[in-house]
Amino acid sequence: MSVPPLPVSLAPVTLVLGGARSGKSRHAEALVESQPGACVYLATAQAGDAEMTARIAAHRARRGERWTTVEEPLDLAAALGEACGPDRAVLVDCLTLWLSNLLGAGRPVAAECEELLAALPGLAGPVVFVSNEVGQGVVPDHALARAFVDHAGRLHQDLVAVAQRVIFITAGLPRELKSVSET
Repeated sequence: MSVPPLPVSLAPVTLVLGGARSGKSRHAEALVESQPGACVYLATAQAGDAEMTARIAAHRARRGERWTTVEEPLDLAAALGEACGPDRAVLVDCLTLWLSNLLGAGRPVAAECEELLAALPGLAGPVVFVSNEVGQGVVPDHALARAFVDHAGRLHQDLVAVAQRVIFITAGLPRELKSVSET
């Protein structure tokens, strides 16, 4: 008779980065599902067209009954404060969509990012962030796209500085970039 493996405890803050369709969301979901208790999916996407509606439906379909979905396209720090708890792990998918939402709404992106980072030490349970790595391509040719890339790069660097675990996904293969053990 084999004994099932014990779940590995999630770090307080984990960042899962990768390109589009790299497998980062599936990997992050598996991390959260490895924990006992409830799983909260904090979704930042907005279904603005049929294609995005289909993407959202596909994400929902692969999650089981343990998952509760909270949709919050803008006020991420407040939503995390409400969603996190000692009896549940939270997955935020994804930070780059959140940044796009902030830019589209004319919100002060730098201030919103600072608010998010300031909220992390006070969260009552673990959080796993998913984000697209957009800094490996060409410099965009218009100001809004350059601002988006700049904001994403700064947010990723700031989040990596405080995260205990950072994973980069390429073609479904995870590579751990940072792992800080708690003592």
